[in-house]
Amino acid sequence: MMKRYVVVVAGGKGLRMGGSIPKQFVPVKGRPVLMRTLEAFRRACPDMELIVVLPADQQAYWQQLCADYGFTLPHRIATGGETRFHSVRNGLALIPGEEGVVGVHDGVRPFVSAAVIGRCYAEAEAGKAVVPVLPVVETVRRLSADGASETVPRDSYRLVQTPQVFPVALLKRAYRQPFTPLFTDDASVVEALGEQVMLVEGNRENIKLTTPFDLQVAEVLAADR
Repeated sequence: MMKRYVVVVAGGKGLRMGGSIPKQFVPVKGRPVLMRTLEAFRRACPDMELIVVLPADQQAYWQQLCADYGFTLPHRIATGGETRFHSVRNGLALIPGEEGVVGVHDGVRPFVSAAVIGRCYAEAEAGKAVVPVLPVVETVRRLSADGASETVPRDSYRLVQTPQVFPVALLKRAYRQPFTPLFTDDASVVEALGEQVMLVEGNRENIKLTTPFDLQVAEVLAADR
């Protein structure tokens, strides 16, 4: 099996959570979100190499949390950049050479399943750029500039999750491109090279914890586990 890496991007300030603690550090069922996220990857793949990207001013707090909770899972820390693009690029810089496959994952998605991680990495090891997605289950309307709206066929759309997984050489080459605001995720950076992206099935529990309501849902999901 190829060497597997994951770059976990955890740069949130928690403003929409309404609290003073950045959302990746908020405890869910007594354990900080970011720890749960890292543990999910190590459970899915015991040989996974973990890289965490954190803002410089949050790194000491994270180290203190690790000490307080006895969190000893080996991981390396990269310093976050001006945007998510720059943060991912800084994380990739900690990967030596261009061998293996690498996933990029949101630090506040602690409930990604082992099955989704396995699917994404297996396809990336076959040379593909892989993104987990979910079907859209609600009706979707498109807004026009004049304020009008119309229903669009939801079968034509998918909700994008992480980890987005790629051959290391491909993702490093993609992140050597100059930054543009059109880069909204890693797949869009890779697509700018002219590469195609493969979609695989995600898992519904793999929510991004962004609001206080999300935290209530997370408490229920963590209790089930």
